Amino acid sequence: MRQFDDRADAGRQLAQRLGFLRGHDVVVLGLPRGGVPVAFEVAVALHAPLDVLLVRKLGVPLHSELAFGAIGEGGVRVTNDSVVREVALHEREMAEVEEAQWAELRRRVRRFRGDHAPIALPGKIAVIVDDGVATGATAQAACQVARAQGASGVILAVPIGASDTAERFADYADEVVCLETPIPYFAVGQGYRNFNQTSDEEVVALLDRARARFATVGGADEAPRDREVRLTAEGVSLVGLLTIPDRATGVVVFAHGSGSSRHSPRNRYVAEVLTQAGLATLLLDLLTPEEERDRANVFDLALLARRLVDVMAWLAGLPDTAALPVGLFGASTGAGAALVAAAHPGVKVSAVVSRGGRPDLAGDTLLEVRAPTLLIVGGRDDAVLELNRRAQAAMPAVCELAVVPAATHLFEEPGTLQQAAALARDWFLGHLGQQ
Repeated sequence: MRQFDDRADAGRQLAQRLGFLRGHDVVVLGLPRGGVPVAFEVAVALHAPLDVLLVRKLGVPLHSELAFGAIGEGGVRVTNDSVVREVALHEREMAEVEEAQWAELRRRVRRFRGDHAPIALPGKIAVIVDDGVATGATAQAACQVARAQGASGVILAVPIGASDTAERFADYADEVVCLETPIPYFAVGQGYRNFNQTSDEEVVALLDRARARFATVGGADEAPRDREVRLTAEGVSLVGLLTIPDRATGVVVFAHGSGSSRHSPRNRYVAEVLTQAGLATLLLDLLTPEEERDRANVFDLALLARRLVDVMAWLAGLPDTAALPVGLFGASTGAGAALVAAAHPGVKVSAVVSRGGRPDLAGDTLLEVRAPTLLIVGGRDDAVLELNRRAQAAMPAVCELAVVPAATHLFEEPGTLQQAAALARDWFLGHLGQQ
């Protein structure tokens, strides 16, 4: 059985199987939380809008996995009369379950949708995406609600499920696409190398990215395209995502010392904000997966900085980016590496932005940085905030410290990542545009 690297990888592979839908009137609907990163990649590949499908199954008391119905946005309510009769449910019992689930549904609507209205489904094909099917109760509820909301067709698409998934959903979906059906099948997570929990903030960020991408004048086909690139730095093959909008005014390279920078929902959200502002972006993994296993490499700023220098030389050789001023966006140890690279005499860096970074790790090299630098730190990230204050005091270059009051180190709190992205955008536009 194949394993997916993560939910984004699963989404891209799932999209290949759904290529027959391109050109049709499709809405991709992710089931929060884990289904949304998968659904985002499907929506990008199909050039289709993305939304969340917020549903709650109505479980039989004391047997919650057995659903007697489902509810969804817009007051949609569907019931399974045969289950109601079989377990002899009373109206009072059903009402108590519904009351609790309506309260939870309203909470999720506020959290994930905010002020945005759901995409209307009448006449459209609803492609319902989750990261996998376990019991299937929630996915079944989603299919029922999408149908009740007027979808002309319902397709359930998942990377992994039991061997009888298609059979189980025959009465709920017009078609089921399931990439992997391992035997034995224990849990959704067995299909993933990285199955970390998806946070609420990541869901909101992906939805914001999707709205920005697909709400362009003329439709999704006019939105900038991500393209995977491979380049060599210090003899090592690195993989990145390069996005170049029309009439780009600069290019920003993302540097991260650990984790998969090009698949990070936070980095990709910030990159989308920059792209919408007319800046090209390169999301890059500075370490290979094998190198990352050695934690010493994550803190080897000299190594990371040398690779950034090689990356900038590579960009200077591309016709589309050769004339563009370069900015560096760093997070964690990547921020220190970005500053070391910015001080290199062989490159010209026009601006640097650090988000929750460790500029202090650059040491005495801070004295050699000439690029205007913005340090963005969470107000509740006390230790890192103090380190950034010291770094700011040590730098002779223009250096500003922006504190996002409610944020902790990863900017997971509602609205904080959006604030950080806006600060980065304004800094790069102000300094790259001066070239």
